[in-house]
Amino acid sequence: MRILLLGATGLVGGQILKQALENQSVDFVVAPVRREISSHTKLSAPIIDFDHITKAMLKEWNVDAVICALGTTIKVAGSRDAFSKVDFEYPLAFAKCAKEAGVEIFVLNSAMGADESSRIFYNQVKGRIENALKELKFRSLYFIRPGLIGGERAEFRLGEILGKIVLKSLHYVLPKKLRINPASSIASAMLQAAIEGKEGVEIMTSDRLI
Repeated sequence: MRILLLGATGLVGGQILKQALENQSVDFVVAPVRREISSHTKLSAPIIDFDHITKAMLKEWNVDAVICALGTTIKVAGSRDAFSKVDFEYPLAFAKCAKEAGVEIFVLNSAMGADESSRIFYNQVKGRIENALKELKFRSLYFIRPGLIGGERAEFRLGEILGKIVLKSLHYVLPKKLRINPASSIASAMLQAAIEGKEGVEIMTSDRLI
């Protein structure tokens, strides 16, 4: 299987890349990035402009499935518009081109509260991208909905750090859906979803990602 991995330099994406390169079911990974990453015999990491995604790119990459781990925060992105570009516009652009190129498996790292009608902007955007992807009618569409993600990020996120401290101290008394979801567990679930390519729209909730 050939996989297109989006967000390979992020916390979850980095774990997916590591696991995919070690997985015998994965023959090759295409991971478009903005900057160079470590090379591997099973990896192509083209440096691209994410604002100009084309069907020709997807045709050339010739992948069987797309795993999307793109994501940021409003604070890191700098504005709501910039956040929406990373979490909505880019995933949808890749998805449309992938569908046009004949790809039928798409796996998205979404969020526990994904809901287009939510009062929380972050959850609104996650809900919007889920609904937009459903409209494309992939044969296999999988939404992974983690809660707070465990792991070391490259950028500093004070809110996440404080949240992890609190949740770790309450780990065994909290309901499973509220516990920290390790990045490695999320990555494993996303990779397995792509490999299996189960028909229909599937959702994996945070309580299954502990």
